[in-house]
Amino acid sequence: MWYWLFKYVLLGPILLLLGRPTIKGHENIPTDGAAILASNHQAVLDSFYLPLRSNRRITFLAKSEYFTGSGLKGAFQRWFFTAVGQVPIDRTGADAAQDALNAGLRVLDGGKLLGIYPEGTRSPDGRLYKGKTGMARLALESGVKVIPVAMVGTDKMNPIGSKMWRPAKVTVIVGEPIDFSRFEGMGGNRFVERAVTDEVMYKLMKLSGQEYVDIYAASLKNPKPAKAEDPQTVESDEPAAPLAAVADPDTEQTDGPHVPDTRAS
Repeated sequence: MWYWLFKYVLLGPILLLLGRPTIKGHENIPTDGAAILASNHQAVLDSFYLPLRSNRRITFLAKSEYFTGSGLKGAFQRWFFTAVGQVPIDRTGADAAQDALNAGLRVLDGGKLLGIYPEGTRSPDGRLYKGKTGMARLALESGVKVIPVAMVGTDKMNPIGSKMWRPAKVTVIVGEPIDFSRFEGMGGNRFVERAVTDEVMYKLMKLSGQEYVDIYAASLKNPKPAKAEDPQTVESDEPAAPLAAVADPDTEQTDGPHVPDTRAS
């Protein structure tokens, strides 16, 4: 009940007034059944405007810190995220990646729409960064289609570091669903998962018009000294956004520079 109350009464009207949001390609969102909505991530408000423009409810995986805070702020956050039906995941433990994967599969097994940010965190500068492969494993293990979604304008309304929303035009662009059934039974193969991820990122790049950067966004937000024996080591992501992507199920091996897969879906 709270989800729809926030959408249509408590929060939605304010967002409609400030962002004047429009959606293109709404017909690409299925009217029933499970699917993964894979979106670029420009601002915290992405997690509000995407559900606002969808006729169906969308569930995101929220990091567990938003359910465990103390004091009045912690109580409000816990109530808010629980009320709108978000799923908490612990990204700090040894089994964090598997727990996130299992949580995502439960949502999809229930025939719901699952929202994911493949970049794992908000873009630090408006560019599109390398996607993490947790989304690919979810798609391969569940067998559902992946729908690329480009959020445009939310970074103007909600710049990183800003405390107040600013009026700005927001556009949601929904691409055609991508069917990865050709890779059936190949979940867990890191090369296949990377190919699936890059194909989705390529679609997002085309839809959003963003410049693509072949590094993880978190490596810019949380720089750490690389080990001498492995100067190209990529550190794990600690998302800055409250609703973040599924973590990589396993540690990525370093490979050479590449461009997102340009094959047709």
